[in-house]
Amino acid sequence: MPGATELPDDPVLLKRLLAEQHTLVDRIKAEAADQLEALRLRMEAEKKAEIDAILRRFYGPKSERFDPRQLLLFGLQVDATSLDEASIAEEAGEPLTTRRVRNRHKHGRQQLPDHLPRIEVEHDLADDEKPCPCCGEMRHRIGKEVSEQLEYLPASFQVLRHVRHTYACKRCEREATATPITTAARPPQPIDKGLAGPGLLAYVITSKLGDHLPLYRLEHIFERSGVGVARSTMCAWLQAAAELVQPLVSLMADRVRLSRVIHADETVAPVQAPGTGRCRKGRIWTYIGDHRNPYIVYDYTPDRTRAGPSNWLSDYKGYLQADAYGGYDGIYHKGEVTEVACWAHARRKFFDAKSTDGRRSAQMLAMVGEIYDVERQARDLSEVARLELRQKQSVPILDRIKAWLDDEGRVVLPRSPMAGAIGYALNQWDALCIYATQGFLAIDNNAAERALKRVAIGRKNWLFAGNDKAGGTAATLYTLVASAERHGADPQRYLTSVLAKLPTTPEDDLAQFLPDVWQADAARETPPTAPTP
Repeated sequence: MPGATELPDDPVLLKRLLAEQHTLVDRIKAEAADQLEALRLRMEAEKKAEIDAILRRFYGPKSERFDPRQLLLFGLQVDATSLDEASIAEEAGEPLTTRRVRNRHKHGRQQLPDHLPRIEVEHDLADDEKPCPCCGEMRHRIGKEVSEQLEYLPASFQVLRHVRHTYACKRCEREATATPITTAARPPQPIDKGLAGPGLLAYVITSKLGDHLPLYRLEHIFERSGVGVARSTMCAWLQAAAELVQPLVSLMADRVRLSRVIHADETVAPVQAPGTGRCRKGRIWTYIGDHRNPYIVYDYTPDRTRAGPSNWLSDYKGYLQADAYGGYDGIYHKGEVTEVACWAHARRKFFDAKSTDGRRSAQMLAMVGEIYDVERQARDLSEVARLELRQKQSVPILDRIKAWLDDEGRVVLPRSPMAGAIGYALNQWDALCIYATQGFLAIDNNAAERALKRVAIGRKNWLFAGNDKAGGTAATLYTLVASAERHGADPQRYLTSVLAKLPTTPEDDLAQFLPDVWQADAARETPPTAPTP
């Protein structure tokens, strides 16, 4: 047959060829089995890593605690200085307490604040106890013992009766001429012809967005005081208050856009979607200004498209510190905004890979801990001194981290959690190193994550917003509550003042209600209290 291979006639040679073919087939089968087993193990490891990440996200501890001494488990050398407790990082560099700190929570009786009113409650001996038990002579008072007890009086409602006096002319009335009648005008209110006064509005806003109380709980709280206020009515109050303070929030947003650096992040805000049987995912974004423009502004969008941050930051020029969300790429592409990445995000990915690649994870976490050690040293320095310290100490560590990433990235298993962590760090490398080029930049974006924590806690209580307008209302009022707390102001007292005075304040004078300005004015008006002994 043309093209057919002729077989040798020697039986011995034929047996040898058959044996070689069987050996080759067995080797191929063994290699295939090894590859399949390796693939199975890798898939199981990836699946286990995903399951562990999900379980840790919902049920595990939130702290990302790492002790550099874990490197000793892998036979790696540990710098003696890294064994100091100050170098042990928790949540991307925050100090970790490894021993019990005495009086950390100040248990036990404390001195009661001096500003609280004192009510004297006298306790005297009964008349039959006043005679001396020895001689029967009436005893006289020689002193007293005073102890203090903290008491709580439930909040009380008050009804403000606005009495508007009316005036008319008696002479015109006697002469039967047209009598001009004038009634005193009522000062503008936060809600025109509304039931709620500024203090009640401030209490509802603070309770819902500061203390995370759903309105139905407030409804029950009010009922205990004998006052019935429907939750739908309180929803309308919140919306009206948000419309009133919107010019002030816009002013705060304009100030934030003047910052040299803005911290940005976003989180889910569930919104009702009637007819679908489930909520859709709206988004609440936060934008945090620098120390020159110290405000925390929130913005709501019905989705997570890039239009949200692009519109809010359309005229901004400076540094933007955020996560690796692709929606920011269009902002960076213009060249007027410099991307600053977050080392806490990069570190978290290596921490999550700890269960599948403990050695590499421990090595990377130790190196990240070193750059956070530098940040702890630079915390109280000026911008110039902080930049000098970073250039001297942080840059060499960053170079060492980059070399480690390049070396390990070539040998790590593809699609493994460690490969994902290394790929994330390399893709973000230039942005991760930007912080070391300026003294006013932060090493991470934890400020924005902390600002969104109030939203995350709130949605566990109020669960969802009724519609997009309600989401915008929440973002507007969150701005005032969070910015007031940033400056140590009581948000309820601050909102009461703003809501009472804002209706009669020209737009050009809104700057007096900026939280830092208001807090400084309030501090000057309030006499200092006596120091606690």
